[in-house]
Amino acid sequence: MKVILIAIVVGLAAGLISALCGVGGGILMVPAFVLALGFTQQQAIATSLAVIVITSLVASSNNLIKAGHLIDWKIVAIVGIASAIAAWFGTDLMHKLSSQTLTRIFGVVLLVIGAKMLFKG
Repeated sequence: MKVILIAIVVGLAAGLISALCGVGGGILMVPAFVLALGFTQQQAIATSLAVIVITSLVASSNNLIKAGHLIDWKIVAIVGIASAIAAWFGTDLMHKLSSQTLTRIFGVVLLVIGAKMLFKG
C-alpha cells in the first residue's frame, strides 16, 4: 500500500511539473524511484521513460485541444526523430553503465541545466 501511495504522489508531482516546466517528469521520478522505492538507477530510468510516454501523450493532447498553435510540428518531427535515434543507442549505453555512474551523470546534468536556468540573463 505504501508503494502505491508513493507512486501516486510521485505521479501527481511529475505530471504537474512536466506540464508546467516542459520536462518529462524524470527529474522528479528518477530520484523518487531510487530513494523512495529502492529502484536501481537503471530501473528508475526505464520506468520513468515509460511513464513519460503516457504523460507526454496526455499533456500534448490537451495542448493540441486548447492551444494547438503552441506546438511547432516541424520541430516535433525533427527533434522527435533525432531524439528517438539517440534514445535507442542511449538505452544500450545505459545498460552497460553502473548505477553509480548513471546517478553521477544524472546529478551533473541536473546541476548544469539548473544553474544555467537560474542564472540565465
